[in-house]
Amino acid sequence: MSDSPSSSPENAPEAGSASSTRPPRGIKSYVLRAGRMTVAQSRGLEEVWPRLGLSVADGRQSLEVLFGRRAPCVVEIGFGMGQSLIEQASTHPETDFIGIEVHAPGVGKLLDEADKRGLTNLRVYREDALEVLDKCLPEAGLTGLQLFFPDPWPKKKHHKRRIVQPAFVEQVRTRLAPGGYLHMATDWEAYAEHMVEVMEAAPGYRNTASAESAPYVSRPEFRPLTKFESRGEKLGHGVWDLIYAREDG
Repeated sequence: MSDSPSSSPENAPEAGSASSTRPPRGIKSYVLRAGRMTVAQSRGLEEVWPRLGLSVADGRQSLEVLFGRRAPCVVEIGFGMGQSLIEQASTHPETDFIGIEVHAPGVGKLLDEADKRGLTNLRVYREDALEVLDKCLPEAGLTGLQLFFPDPWPKKKHHKRRIVQPAFVEQVRTRLAPGGYLHMATDWEAYAEHMVEVMEAAPGYRNTASAESAPYVSRPEFRPLTKFESRGEKLGHGVWDLIYAREDG
């Protein structure tokens, strides 16, 4: 989840079975930005990271071993400053959460807040999400994957940088358990339409929207309303949520 539209989650997809869906190697869907670290953010990275932080170098994870229990597990890509993820982990202690974010201030803030709240159902990667999906997350192991307000890259020449591409959604599908969901949200209507186009062409997914609201769904109660989104609503900006379930075995 990002609290500003310029904050974004991931590398553009480079993995997938169909080479025609892969953008050229090295294309990014995020831009790393330098920023000052607060005392709390630095504390999170220095003191809490050793306990809750994960690395691609750790390799493939057993979720049961990682969290010490068998429970539903939801991954959020690009959590920004972590507001949504913290609220979900606090509100749903019966579910385990893994956050992936490349920006140090957001990772530090999330870790500091997780420690202050005593959360044990949250782990964090400060890595390229495609690397995490490919090398760390178990196949057919996730209850859900969330992608909230990724960078829309509105200029046509930058559309190749959008994370939502055929190869990406196929990679996500392989990590979802049957019936698991991919939940996306954006405040850019053109990007929402792009998401629909990609998802409707993707095999092994079912749109969960009702006939009345399809292809979009109303914001589910489990997705917290961020300050960024609240400000946008007051200005009359729209937000589009899409939830697709893995329908194959």
